[in-house]
Amino acid sequence: MNNTSIDQDIFGSVCMGYAVIESNQLKQWKVFLQQGLGLHYNADEKAINEISFRMDDHAKRLIIQKGCSEDVVALGWQVEDQETLNVILKRLAEREISVEKSSIADAEQRGVAEFWRILGPKKQNIELFVDAKMTYEPLNMLSSSFVTGKAGMGHVAITSRKPLKMQRFWQEIFNARVSDYIEQVISGVTLDITFLRLNERHHSIAIATTKEIALDPIRTKVQHMNLQGASLDDLANAFQRCKQLGYEMAHEIGQHPNDKELSFYVISPSGFEIEFGWAPLVIDERTWKTTKYFAISTWGHKPENPSKLYMLSTNLSNLKQGVTTVIHPEYSPI
Repeated sequence: MNNTSIDQDIFGSVCMGYAVIESNQLKQWKVFLQQGLGLHYNADEKAINEISFRMDDHAKRLIIQKGCSEDVVALGWQVEDQETLNVILKRLAEREISVEKSSIADAEQRGVAEFWRILGPKKQNIELFVDAKMTYEPLNMLSSSFVTGKAGMGHVAITSRKPLKMQRFWQEIFNARVSDYIEQVISGVTLDITFLRLNERHHSIAIATTKEIALDPIRTKVQHMNLQGASLDDLANAFQRCKQLGYEMAHEIGQHPNDKELSFYVISPSGFEIEFGWAPLVIDERTWKTTKYFAISTWGHKPENPSKLYMLSTNLSNLKQGVTTVIHPEYSPI
């Protein structure tokens, strides 16, 4: 490979392709994703210890495998072509970041031809692939459709004690660009969020950190994952279905000031949040200007009124997790 390809700007050539979640609550996840959020359940699969879901013509977008972590254990990132993948692999090698090629069985489980796995920030498994397995069987979904395509299936938000290192990773390896920032004081603590885009989607990665003291009160590697419905009806109907099924809303319907997305945040069976959104703006690289905002929401996104017992248990859990992060350093590959 020549030196010019090493320096190639690959912005716009990578997007989020799939997520693997490990949980012992497969039945609950099936109800949540199929009946709540309205995804297509792959009912014809014969795997005993996993279930999977479609949103479009990709054979698999969300995979729930049996296990005890109750967390997102892998994120698949689709790369436009082999040349771009070679650029990424070269950058990883230059930084002495180990790369492991998938087995045939692992690739089959993900619904891709093959993938390359690296250990990313916070020990998140990052899996790079070019070719997804496609299917044109009709979708059976309660939602009309989801917005995916070149911009990928959504975004993830991650809390970090080393936000600059995490940002550097995504910028150096994937040419991520900063879309904007949000700073907001919550309960006396300043929360800083940096929004990074890998393509025209406003952000594929959001990195949140506490300003006064470096704590990470979130148990899971991903604080929330976003899926984008195609219509306002999809948003409203998914919200009503989740409420009727008894799922707790971390934040009811509201709008963000930066990407203008209308969304709600529902607590998944594993405890982390899923944001179901609609109509975020698409960035025009010719005119976009990075801005700093001082509120996470323009309106709405209010939490439900939980009981005092719930608040006490949640705050104690977050405090315990935050203290643990002070003792154990956060992993960064660079």
